[in-house]
Amino acid sequence: MSSRGNATVNDTTLRSDIVQSHWALRLMPKAAWPYMKLARLDRPIGTWLLLFPCWWSLSLATAASPAHSLDPSFAWLFLLFAVGALVMRGAGCTFNDIVDRDFDIKVARTADRPIPSGQVTTKQAVAFLGLQLLVGLIILLQLNWYAVVVGAASLLLVFTYPFMKRITYWPQAWLGLTFNWGALVGWATIQGILDWPAVILYAAGIAWTLGYDTIYAHQDKEDDALIGVKSTALKFGSATKTWLWFFYALTSLLLAATGASLGLPWPFWLGLAAVAIHFCWQITTLDTDNPQDCLTKFKSNRFVGWLLLAGLLLSNGI
Repeated sequence: MSSRGNATVNDTTLRSDIVQSHWALRLMPKAAWPYMKLARLDRPIGTWLLLFPCWWSLSLATAASPAHSLDPSFAWLFLLFAVGALVMRGAGCTFNDIVDRDFDIKVARTADRPIPSGQVTTKQAVAFLGLQLLVGLIILLQLNWYAVVVGAASLLLVFTYPFMKRITYWPQAWLGLTFNWGALVGWATIQGILDWPAVILYAAGIAWTLGYDTIYAHQDKEDDALIGVKSTALKFGSATKTWLWFFYALTSLLLAATGASLGLPWPFWLGLAAVAIHFCWQITTLDTDNPQDCLTKFKSNRFVGWLLLAGLLLSNGI
């Protein structure tokens, strides 16, 4: 068991979220490993969850302008957004770890992250953050100027998110605002403007994040309660599943509204039906008192991303 206020070595080893020997790390020199762990290269699920709203939006925007689906630049944009999501997710995690370094050392799951464990100093982390932001800027500048402005606006959300858990039980809502911003950027990249389908998709992503990150937060609820960190997991408690039904139902309804607004054909609806079934599986089989099960259900949301993306791409004849 953890001593909670000060995680013991044994419990830290058992509950750590660090992947000690990930294949992506083995491709790099050992000196780079702490920085790659800081950017969560060993745990790609966050990158996928950041990326899918971008890819969904690009696909939706091509449905509004079908000629883009045959444009070679469409595939290039998919790749560009993938690299951008990888870099900016890493930047967000680096900044989060800088801000949360005094909290992370008190939580068994995070105590051996690079900063609290001393593998990376705060100054080194700040320098690494600057490098990631520079790469992210270079990628962003490949888009049209409207998309650049929309994308740059997300930084306000990125740099305020780590503080939300200190002041509200709804930091997951702020994460939703942040993680799904790509739904707006993707549409702006293709269309050069924002319109209702993108806004509805953005709202669907926020509801989705409220669901999956509430599940994720249940891993740390005991530690969080003792050190004063807030979350929807603590707020909902035993009523979590009821709230998950609401969040995932809202996600499904908003995704349906997005598809209906563009008159998407049957492959989209088949993909959405598969997503809804997956949501039902997540909720009915979830054990909120089992941290490993919470992590498994959280990670399973990558299937949500792929299922909906497949429906969108097939709807566009891609």
